[in-house]
Amino acid sequence: MEKKIQIDNIKTWGLGYEEKPVLMAGPCSAETEEQVLETAKDLSQRGVKIFRAGIWKPRTRPNSFEGVGSKGLAWLKTVRQEMGMLTTTEVANVKHVYECLKAGVDILWIGARSSANPFAMQEIAEALKGVDIPVFVKNPINPDVELWIGAIERLHQAGIRKIGAIHRGFSSFDQSLYRNTPQWQIPIELKRRIPTMPMICDPSHIGGKRDLLLSISQKAMDLDFDGLMIESHRQPDEAWSDAKQQITPEKLSHLIGQLVMRDAQPAGVSLTTLEELRFNIDRYDKELMEIFEKRMKESQAIGRYKKENKMTILQAGRWDEVLQKSIILGEKHQLSALFVERVFKAIHQESINKQNAILNG
Repeated sequence: MEKKIQIDNIKTWGLGYEEKPVLMAGPCSAETEEQVLETAKDLSQRGVKIFRAGIWKPRTRPNSFEGVGSKGLAWLKTVRQEMGMLTTTEVANVKHVYECLKAGVDILWIGARSSANPFAMQEIAEALKGVDIPVFVKNPINPDVELWIGAIERLHQAGIRKIGAIHRGFSSFDQSLYRNTPQWQIPIELKRRIPTMPMICDPSHIGGKRDLLLSISQKAMDLDFDGLMIESHRQPDEAWSDAKQQITPEKLSHLIGQLVMRDAQPAGVSLTTLEELRFNIDRYDKELMEIFEKRMKESQAIGRYKKENKMTILQAGRWDEVLQKSIILGEKHQLSALFVERVFKAIHQESINKQNAILNG
């Protein structure tokens, strides 16, 4: 079904950017009219063309700042009129959609909590029928590419053709360097499934702190993302929400200036060498598959032996020995322990599946 999704080229959306990155910047929350207008003016003078600000803030717990509400839409309207910037904010329900359309907001985005809720997505999609407006969909809270695609499909079925995806990372119980772990393989898979999908990275919510913004932004550019959504505040330390991840317009301008921009296929550059390297990788991948096949045949032989001798599938001591030896060997071959562990856990699980089919088949 996703193969039928066709998204208009982001360069035709009228966002004001001819080259990457498309940049959306502004405070996490619209707090006061003065704060909004001063921040927008500073960003505009530094070349930012799209101003972002949260009007309604979905907070995890009550009794925290949940946004100024509808009155903030008038401030966005003033930004558009006085600074000539496009404006964007998050919508979480039909009421938000109608109020934003009435106020002339140029771009909408749908947050992680809403994109994870098919009921909310369907209602928002129906409210947008017949409206020609760019809509960006943040990834769901959990790393579920099907749920992300489902949210996009609902908008597409409603007739929206200017749809983009925003990668803001995924929640995790594990302690991590990041506020939301990137798990870059998820947006990469989304792009593989929907090649025409514009991809925006939200390094503010991935990192959760200022000193990670540059490295995350560079990673996104290296992965050929189309743009960035970065939170910028005139006085970040005094922000009413998410203060640690916001930066001043001046520091934002410096960050963008540090980014190294690379092309997927630079003009005038021969791809012969690249194709040769890719040919080698394809050959190695084929060899890997042949080795995996041989390994699984041995696992099946072990499964038959265990069945004949009434042995359990899992031999915990043996499995731990294999894993530890593989990690040590991998390090000798310049492979990280995390990579080796993930690969061998997947191999081990497939071996268990095949042995289980023999014992219970």
